[in-house]
Amino acid sequence: MAALRDRFNEEVVPQLQEKYLYKSPMQIPRLKKIILNMGLGEAIQNAKILDSASAELSQLSGQKPVITRARTSIAAFKLRKGMPIGCMVTLRGDRMYEFFDKLVNVALPRVRDFRGVSAKALDGRGNYTLGIKEHIIFPEIDYDKIDKIKGMNITMVTTAGTDDEARTLLALMGMPFRK
Repeated sequence: MAALRDRFNEEVVPQLQEKYLYKSPMQIPRLKKIILNMGLGEAIQNAKILDSASAELSQLSGQKPVITRARTSIAAFKLRKGMPIGCMVTLRGDRMYEFFDKLVNVALPRVRDFRGVSAKALDGRGNYTLGIKEHIIFPEIDYDKIDKIKGMNITMVTTAGTDDEARTLLALMGMPFRK
């Protein structure tokens, strides 16, 4: 998606430069990567759910997800170290911009009673995490073929040093923050 990258270079960069008075163009914060993560606790009882989640995540991102495994054993959850419990994808470059564009302009407006995303979900180092309860808001997912509605986390990693810079960067790129 060259359009969003061009808009970033032509509109967002000068606005950030003007607001924060950077001395070097390399100081200007930019989007580094987007990580899509589906944690599936039900995968302990039902291994097939992991296959469907992996297929749906690859439809969304255009690349093959990595299966994430449990780091520790938790007896109360009947979970052993090394068991597959989720899948994730890291997007960079054109795929990242394409996904960001699709998320902001197509998927988020399809959320029921949508008033914007929280502006407080930054981690202190300029990274923004967004939780989605229903993955069916994306147009690639065929509603008839899914067996279960799954949630996912979307983390946007930026090169911004502070939360304020990251919030400004994402807002200028089109992220619909709650007023």
